[in-house]
Amino acid sequence: MTATRLPRGRHNLSREHVAGQQRARILAALGEVLTERGYVNTPVAAIIERAGVSRETFYQLFASKEDCFVAALEDTVGGLAAVFEHVLNSSDGDPVRRFDRLLELYLGALAAMPDRARLFLIETYAAGEIAMRRRLELQAQFVDGLADIFSARSAADRVACEALVGAVIALVTARFVEGDVAGLARLRAPLVALAAARFPPP
Repeated sequence: MTATRLPRGRHNLSREHVAGQQRARILAALGEVLTERGYVNTPVAAIIERAGVSRETFYQLFASKEDCFVAALEDTVGGLAAVFEHVLNSSDGDPVRRFDRLLELYLGALAAMPDRARLFLIETYAAGEIAMRRRLELQAQFVDGLADIFSARSAADRVACEALVGAVIALVTARFVEGDVAGLARLRAPLVALAAARFPPP
Protein backbone atom coordinates (compact mmCIF):
# COMPACT_ATOMS: atom_id res chain seq x y z
CA MET A 1 0.00 0.00 0.00
CA THR A 2 1.26 3.48 -0.88
CA ALA A 3 1.41 5.77 2.13
CA THR A 4 -0.25 9.19 1.72
CA ARG A 5 -0.94 12.05 4.08
CA LEU A 6 -4.50 12.08 5.38
CA PRO A 7 -6.60 15.24 4.99
CA ARG A 8 -6.79 17.54 8.02
CA GLY A 9 -10.05 18.09 9.86
CA ARG A 10 -13.27 16.21 9.23
CA HIS A 11 -13.39 13.76 6.33
CA ASN A 12 -15.47 10.85 5.07
CA LEU A 13 -12.72 8.26 5.14
CA SER A 14 -13.49 5.02 6.94
CA ARG A 15 -11.60 4.08 10.08
CA GLU A 16 -10.19 1.10 8.22
CA HIS A 17 -8.85 3.33 5.44
CA VAL A 18 -7.31 5.75 7.93
CA ALA A 19 -5.68 2.91 9.89
CA GLY A 20 -4.38 1.39 6.67
CA GLN A 21 -2.80 4.66 5.57
CA GLN A 22 -1.27 5.22 9.01
CA ARG A 23 0.12 1.69 9.03
CA ALA A 24 1.65 2.16 5.58
CA ARG A 25 3.28 5.44 6.65
CA ILE A 26 4.71 3.85 9.78
CA LEU A 27 6.17 0.91 7.85
CA ALA A 28 7.66 3.24 5.24
CA ALA A 29 9.13 5.40 8.00
CA LEU A 30 10.58 2.32 9.70
CA GLY A 31 12.48 1.37 6.55
CA GLU A 32 13.83 4.88 6.10
CA VAL A 33 14.96 5.34 9.69
CA LEU A 34 16.52 1.87 9.95
CA THR A 35 18.56 2.61 6.83
CA GLU A 36 19.91 5.73 8.52
CA ARG A 37 20.33 4.50 12.10
CA GLY A 38 20.09 0.71 12.22
CA TYR A 39 17.62 -1.30 14.28
CA VAL A 40 19.37 -1.01 17.63
CA ASN A 41 19.69 2.77 17.42
CA THR A 42 16.13 3.38 16.21
CA PRO A 43 13.64 4.24 18.99
CA VAL A 44 9.90 4.23 18.41
CA ALA A 45 10.02 8.04 18.79
CA ALA A 46 12.11 8.33 15.63
CA ILE A 47 9.69 6.16 13.67
CA ILE A 48 6.56 8.07 14.67
CA GLU A 49 8.27 11.41 14.07
CA ARG A 50 9.19 10.37 10.52
CA ALA A 51 5.72 8.90 9.91
CA GLY A 52 3.91 11.94 11.31
CA VAL A 53 1.68 9.93 13.64
CA SER A 54 1.15 9.97 17.40
CA ARG A 55 2.61 7.48 19.84
CA GLU A 56 -0.97 6.43 20.63
CA THR A 57 -1.58 5.64 16.95
CA PHE A 58 1.62 3.60 16.75
CA TYR A 59 0.65 1.44 19.73
CA GLN A 60 -2.89 1.01 18.45
CA LEU A 61 -1.39 -0.64 15.38
CA PHE A 62 1.71 -2.37 16.77
CA ALA A 63 2.56 -3.90 20.13
CA SER A 64 6.24 -2.90 19.96
CA LYS A 65 9.08 -1.88 17.66
CA GLU A 66 9.78 -5.57 17.04
CA ASP A 67 6.12 -6.16 16.14
CA CYS A 68 6.32 -3.25 13.69
CA PHE A 69 9.51 -4.69 12.21
CA VAL A 70 7.95 -8.11 11.71
CA ALA A 71 4.95 -6.47 10.02
CA ALA A 72 7.30 -4.64 7.65
CA LEU A 73 9.14 -7.89 7.00
CA GLU A 74 5.87 -9.64 6.18
CA ASP A 75 4.84 -6.82 3.84
CA THR A 76 8.20 -6.88 2.08
CA VAL A 77 8.22 -10.62 1.52
CA GLY A 78 4.52 -10.60 0.61
CA GLY A 79 5.25 -8.05 -2.08
CA LEU A 80 8.12 -10.14 -3.41
CA ALA A 81 5.95 -13.27 -3.40
CA ALA A 82 3.31 -11.47 -5.46
CA VAL A 83 5.98 -10.53 -8.01
CA PHE A 84 7.19 -14.14 -8.20
CA GLU A 85 3.77 -15.78 -8.35
CA HIS A 86 3.44 -15.83 -12.12
CA VAL A 87 6.86 -17.41 -12.64
CA LEU A 88 6.36 -19.98 -9.89
CA ASN A 89 2.97 -20.99 -11.24
CA SER A 90 4.09 -21.08 -14.86
CA SER A 91 5.50 -24.07 -16.70
CA ASP A 92 6.77 -21.97 -19.61
CA GLY A 93 10.44 -22.56 -20.42
CA ASP A 94 12.95 -24.95 -18.92
CA PRO A 95 13.68 -24.71 -15.16
CA VAL A 96 16.90 -22.73 -15.59
CA ARG A 97 15.12 -20.13 -17.72
CA ARG A 98 12.38 -19.85 -15.10
CA PHE A 99 14.99 -19.42 -12.38
CA ASP A 100 16.67 -16.73 -14.49
CA ARG A 101 13.36 -14.88 -14.77
CA LEU A 102 12.72 -15.27 -11.04
CA LEU A 103 16.16 -13.89 -10.26
CA GLU A 104 15.67 -10.97 -12.63
CA LEU A 105 12.44 -10.05 -10.85
CA TYR A 106 13.99 -10.48 -7.39
CA LEU A 107 17.06 -8.36 -8.09
CA GLY A 108 14.95 -5.71 -9.80
CA ALA A 109 12.49 -5.56 -6.90
CA LEU A 110 15.28 -5.17 -4.33
CA ALA A 111 16.94 -2.42 -6.35
CA ALA A 112 13.59 -0.59 -6.54
CA MET A 113 13.01 -0.65 -2.75
CA PRO A 114 16.45 -0.45 -1.09
CA ASP A 115 15.11 0.60 2.34
CA ARG A 116 12.81 -2.43 2.57
CA ALA A 117 15.48 -4.69 1.09
CA ARG A 118 17.98 -3.63 3.74
CA LEU A 119 15.37 -4.32 6.41
CA PHE A 120 14.90 -7.88 5.13
CA LEU A 121 18.55 -8.62 4.39
CA ILE A 122 20.47 -6.91 7.18
CA GLU A 123 18.42 -5.48 10.01
CA THR A 124 16.64 -8.76 10.76
CA TYR A 125 19.79 -10.00 12.48
CA ALA A 126 19.44 -7.24 15.10
CA ALA A 127 15.66 -7.35 15.42
CA GLY A 128 15.42 -10.37 17.70
CA GLU A 129 14.56 -14.04 17.64
CA ILE A 130 10.94 -13.65 16.55
CA ALA A 131 11.88 -11.59 13.51
CA MET A 132 14.74 -13.91 12.60
CA ARG A 133 12.57 -17.02 12.94
CA ARG A 134 9.91 -15.43 10.74
CA ARG A 135 12.51 -14.49 8.14
CA LEU A 136 13.73 -18.09 8.03
CA GLU A 137 10.15 -19.33 7.62
CA LEU A 138 9.61 -16.93 4.75
CA GLN A 139 12.96 -17.87 3.24
CA ALA A 140 11.88 -21.51 3.31
CA GLN A 141 8.93 -20.58 1.10
CA PHE A 142 11.38 -19.44 -1.57
CA VAL A 143 13.23 -22.72 -1.23
CA ASP A 144 9.91 -24.49 -1.80
CA GLY A 145 9.40 -22.42 -4.95
CA LEU A 146 12.81 -23.40 -6.31
CA ALA A 147 12.20 -27.04 -5.41
CA ASP A 148 9.05 -26.91 -7.54
CA ILE A 149 10.83 -25.20 -10.43
CA PHE A 150 13.66 -27.75 -10.46
CA SER A 151 11.43 -30.72 -9.55
CA ALA A 152 13.68 -31.36 -6.55
CA ARG A 153 12.53 -34.70 -5.16
CA SER A 154 15.57 -36.07 -3.34
CA ALA A 155 17.04 -34.81 -0.08
CA ALA A 156 20.20 -33.83 -1.96
CA ASP A 157 18.19 -31.77 -4.45
CA ARG A 158 16.36 -30.04 -1.62
CA VAL A 159 19.66 -29.14 0.05
CA ALA A 160 20.91 -27.83 -3.30
CA CYS A 161 17.89 -25.52 -3.48
CA GLU A 162 18.55 -24.33 0.07
CA ALA A 163 22.20 -23.70 -0.83
CA LEU A 164 21.18 -21.77 -3.93
CA VAL A 165 18.81 -19.53 -1.97
CA GLY A 166 21.53 -19.06 0.66
CA ALA A 167 24.03 -18.05 -2.04
CA VAL A 168 21.60 -15.56 -3.54
CA ILE A 169 20.86 -13.93 -0.19
CA ALA A 170 24.51 -13.84 0.90
CA LEU A 171 25.66 -12.19 -2.33
CA VAL A 172 22.78 -9.73 -2.40
CA THR A 173 23.35 -8.83 1.25
CA ALA A 174 27.02 -8.14 0.54
CA ARG A 175 26.05 -5.67 -2.18
CA PHE A 176 23.78 -3.79 0.21
CA VAL A 177 26.44 -3.70 2.92
CA GLU A 178 28.86 -2.25 0.35
CA GLY A 179 26.25 0.24 -0.86
CA ASP A 180 26.48 -1.25 -4.35
CA VAL A 181 22.82 -1.51 -5.34
CA ALA A 182 23.79 -1.14 -9.00
CA GLY A 183 25.89 -4.30 -8.63
CA LEU A 184 22.81 -6.43 -8.02
CA ALA A 185 22.18 -6.88 -11.73
CA ARG A 186 25.68 -8.29 -12.22
CA LEU A 187 24.87 -11.19 -9.90
CA ARG A 188 22.27 -12.60 -12.27
CA ALA A 189 24.51 -14.37 -14.81
CA PRO A 190 26.82 -16.17 -12.33
CA LEU A 191 23.89 -17.28 -10.18
CA VAL A 192 22.05 -18.66 -13.20
CA ALA A 193 25.25 -20.50 -14.18
CA LEU A 194 25.43 -21.94 -10.66
CA ALA A 195 21.85 -23.19 -10.90
CA ALA A 196 22.46 -24.66 -14.36
CA ALA A 197 25.52 -26.54 -13.11
CA ARG A 198 23.48 -28.24 -10.38
CA PHE A 199 20.25 -28.62 -12.36
CA PRO A 200 21.30 -28.85 -16.04
CA PRO A 201 18.51 -28.49 -18.61
CA PRO A 202 17.33 -31.80 -20.04
